[in-house]
Amino acid sequence: MSHYKSNRRDIEFNLFEYLKVGEYYGEEPFASFDEETARDALREVDRVATDEFAASFVEADRNPPQLVDGEVLLPDAVKASLDAMYDGGWHLLGFDESLGGFGAPDSLRWAIGEFFIGANAATFLFASGGLMAGVIAAEGTPEQVEKWAIPMVERRWGGTMVLTEADAGSDVGAGTSKAIHIEGDMYHLEGVKRFISSGENDYYENIIHLVLARREGGQAGTKGLSMFIVPKFHVNADGSLGERNGIRATTLEHKMGIKGSTTCDLTMGMDEPCVGFLVGDSHEGIRQMFKVIEDARMMIGVKSAGTLSTGYLNALQYAKERVQSADLASMLDKSAPRVEIIRHPDVRRMLMLQKSYAEGLRALWMYTAMTLDKKKLHPEDEYWDKVNDLLLPMVKGYSSEKAYELLAQSLQVFGGSGFTQDYPIEQYIRDAKIDTLYEGTTAIQALDLFFRKIARDQGQTLMKFAEGIMEYVKGGTDEFASERQKLGQALEQVQNHVGVLVGYSMKAMHSPTEIYKTGLHTNSLLESLSEVTIAWLLLEHAEVAHLALADAQGDDIGFYQGKVASARFFVTDALPKVAVRASAAQAEDGWLMELSDEAF
Repeated sequence: MSHYKSNRRDIEFNLFEYLKVGEYYGEEPFASFDEETARDALREVDRVATDEFAASFVEADRNPPQLVDGEVLLPDAVKASLDAMYDGGWHLLGFDESLGGFGAPDSLRWAIGEFFIGANAATFLFASGGLMAGVIAAEGTPEQVEKWAIPMVERRWGGTMVLTEADAGSDVGAGTSKAIHIEGDMYHLEGVKRFISSGENDYYENIIHLVLARREGGQAGTKGLSMFIVPKFHVNADGSLGERNGIRATTLEHKMGIKGSTTCDLTMGMDEPCVGFLVGDSHEGIRQMFKVIEDARMMIGVKSAGTLSTGYLNALQYAKERVQSADLASMLDKSAPRVEIIRHPDVRRMLMLQKSYAEGLRALWMYTAMTLDKKKLHPEDEYWDKVNDLLLPMVKGYSSEKAYELLAQSLQVFGGSGFTQDYPIEQYIRDAKIDTLYEGTTAIQALDLFFRKIARDQGQTLMKFAEGIMEYVKGGTDEFASERQKLGQALEQVQNHVGVLVGYSMKAMHSPTEIYKTGLHTNSLLESLSEVTIAWLLLEHAEVAHLALADAQGDDIGFYQGKVASARFFVTDALPKVAVRASAAQAEDGWLMELSDEAF
């Protein structure tokens, strides 16, 4: 039986009952996908992900890929899982039709992505070729699109993002990999890159690396970086594969989790030239690479939410089946029958905690995915692009932190059994920890949220976004009047939190160390703004569910009741913390930064 438990019902609720994407599915630019087609796709991918794609989840963890003589060998089970995705054509879903794809809306692409990522994230990470092809198509010259992007789709080539260096880490601008101009768009690259996901494997006939390196004479920092197309195998004029290029996997990381994903050191130009081609014939590497980074950050948010969801659903099933101890109300009666542990108060509390946050994290990324649809539907309206930028650090940063935290509650429901490999929870936890670390740690997401997405924008996008929340606070139904009042108060408190941090930043113009006070409270701002946003989304979900209950039948009755319960629980659990964080930011005196290093 598959470890993976999907929640297609909640995904379809988000798409069709709350976001109402059916109103524009089937219309340009999404003419290929009407609502019926989308629902069919969701059903089929749910089946494929749960069965064939999830099948290698344990095998890849227990018997991970091996580096042998410079080649990474994948387990046969992983290859079979990838075959199931590729043979079904599901890798084509989000491709532009000009590349041979189906041109699906981003909301549907990411909804389908949750099934694959939740079922087997380590294996899904190999399927990045489409993203890299899309970046080449958007940024490359016509010749590069023809030579690289189209074959990547047609021939199912792999693709990677080659960014990180050991001594630079998240300080990307400190990278030392260099690019030596040869002729035209051709360069020779030299250097060592670290932590490259899917950097080498024996599944794809070719792998196209998108590499950041500094050209000779390039200025210091990120502005001096350029992006290059670096193939594993050279491609001949007739499209056939030639000799190996001078980029090799020299180390395979041994990791805490997500062991089925090959995380490599890639060495360029060690024994033979590493040939790369300047993307788009322009030196705008960091801007170009952010097209990859932003998609990767979205993927991590979906991965986090999907893993928490299957963790919760596994715990829920166990709690309904495991019989242990008498009902607490009968604890003095030694002859009282034993009950399923879902009848115990603390187990119910843990389950509702997981449920409300799992549904909340999904609501957050699904709303964010919808903004990508809106960007394409309304390219003249810059709000949708800006609000997507605002939400992305929350999707990546908050989701990864909360999922990792609450998967421990999934394990707790199992008791000691959850600590064993008899159940998938211990692997979920190990596989989820990386989400808080790669593509920018949580602190980096929080700094990005405040400095780039709020301060640089002078708060304009945040204010407009907050206006939408206030419209709900003032206009919802009486059924949720108490919760709306709490949401309104929390929104005011998070705006105060922003104001405090802006104040510290302004003072830093004259007293630089004041900026430390901002840095000490950006993570808490990320948490608070995320929780206010999720509370709003879940309450709007609850409004829809409350109305639907009048005509609900069968399983839908419990589902809609659960949506209302999730919203009320989340408001009660999360929103009181917003005021505490705002008060802490207001009271900050910066003493921690003045403490001597020896005191730690």
